[in-house]
Amino acid sequence: MNYAPSKSFTELIVWQKSHQLVLDIYKFTEGFPKTEMFGLTSQLRRSIVSVCANIAEGYKKKGKPDKIRFMNISQGSLAESHYYLILAQDLNYGNNSALLEKLNEVSKLIEAYIKGIQNSF
Repeated sequence: MNYAPSKSFTELIVWQKSHQLVLDIYKFTEGFPKTEMFGLTSQLRRSIVSVCANIAEGYKKKGKPDKIRFMNISQGSLAESHYYLILAQDLNYGNNSALLEKLNEVSKLIEAYIKGIQNSF
């Protein structure tokens, strides 16, 4: 199987899907109460942006351990975002089941990406 290596983190499916999730969460949080602007809205946006940022940063790292470390940080930020989505649901800030599905998909993609790094030469 021939494939051309990616030239940018933006070519990675894992980054593309996580970036779309960021955009979706920004839209979702627009409906939060204004009293949450510096609370849950800010925390959720910060944690989900961290997922993409760490994928991008890890992409540029040269060694496997560094790349994997940044992917693990992305997973941690994703878990943090997952909690915030649970909290938003419990506070009746909107239905986020589609966001949770996308979050789980991104988590699986990050895991696959980590395995790919581990198995690369």
